[in-house]
Amino acid sequence: MEAAPPGSSRPAEPGPCLSGQRGADHAASASLQSAAGTEPGRHPLAVAAVLPAGGCGERMGVPTPKQFCPILERPLISYTLQALERVCWIKDIVVAVTGENMEVMKSIIQKYQHKRISLVEAGVTRHRSIFNGLKALAEDQINSKLSKPEVVIIHDAVRPFVKEDVLLKVVTAAKEHGAAGAIRPLVSTVISPSADGCLDYSLERARHRASEMPQAFLFDVIYEAYQQCSDYDLEFGTECLQLALKYCCTKVKLVEGSPDLWKVTYKRDLYAAESIIKERISQEICVVMDTKEDNKHIGHLLEEVLKSELNHVKVTSEALCHAGRHLQQIILDQCYNFVCVNVMTSDFQETQKLLSMLEESNLCILYPVVVVSVHFLDFKLVPPSQKMENLMKIREFAKEVKERNILLYGLLISYPQDDQKLQESLRQGAIIIASLIKERNSGLIGQLLIA
Repeated sequence: MEAAPPGSSRPAEPGPCLSGQRGADHAASASLQSAAGTEPGRHPLAVAAVLPAGGCGERMGVPTPKQFCPILERPLISYTLQALERVCWIKDIVVAVTGENMEVMKSIIQKYQHKRISLVEAGVTRHRSIFNGLKALAEDQINSKLSKPEVVIIHDAVRPFVKEDVLLKVVTAAKEHGAAGAIRPLVSTVISPSADGCLDYSLERARHRASEMPQAFLFDVIYEAYQQCSDYDLEFGTECLQLALKYCCTKVKLVEGSPDLWKVTYKRDLYAAESIIKERISQEICVVMDTKEDNKHIGHLLEEVLKSELNHVKVTSEALCHAGRHLQQIILDQCYNFVCVNVMTSDFQETQKLLSMLEESNLCILYPVVVVSVHFLDFKLVPPSQKMENLMKIREFAKEVKERNILLYGLLISYPQDDQKLQESLRQGAIIIASLIKERNSGLIGQLLIA
């Protein structure tokens, strides 16, 4: 068993709270203690997690194992680790990976600054991988740096959208019953074919459920089940709850799960997962402007149009200055979309200030950050050719910051113009900004778009 390499610095939170649980850690811990019968001041329930990640992803149809397939240029398993790391009461996370992917996994942990992760070598089957993970947590293992938990969660490395409330429900149920697992209604009817390929029988869909992840167990229960189970079960079995029932006579509690527990299995699922992640990191936009009165005026006009056109998105504004504490706080709060307003200037001084602040933070480690540099220019006073020479520098800046996971785009709006034309230009600009943020198309970085 290997401890993961430590990361350097890291954000206060590893990216936006995809589970919608930001600020709920203490409440969840209190609920867990209460459910476990732990009095305040005493040791809380010890919980660990095991992630089998040794599969080759045959159904995905790609050479890369699906847990390492990139979504927004970041491996899928990193998103799942992030979801578990958010849960402060999960003490240890043990990941079982094949020997050939051990170094790959270490580099992922280091690059994305994951914490509380330990690695073990996966077995040739899912059950053997889980058993290896449990062994690393058992007290009887020589040189183990981990302590045995009271409850262990078993989760799939390719289910990145698990929520803390579901984890809490299965852990609480496992504490009471010995074992618990998430379930969902069946989408399709299950049938059994005969040996000659004809229908043998079908199951009544309303009476059956699909077994999902996460599952949780009293550690002693599931560890004993794996120690007793047959080679056949280890080789061909896939259901951990069945082992607890079969070998420990544990009455397994079934917990209704949420729709986002689905598993990334096929290539199309990668696109679906990417779409969900893009949607969730596009829910807030910060309009950044300098403190000059005219610039603030046009910046606030753009802000109001963005609010009007994108009523489902939170739009805020902040002044860009050397002591921009409020802006720094917005960065710390994981806003991943910025619109930098530049009025009557074709240089990128204001945008460069913003880019420097973003680079100094660790915001870009987990998700690509979008920066749209908006330039309000009067093309009647100075010929466009003279301005374009400066504006084209955006390509150099975009290429440079792309290496740090920042996507820089340019947007030109003619200014000044009469109120009606300006409103229409702002509306068109808002539509372009929304599209850039939603799509996060790296092929358009460094481009100058015109509203």
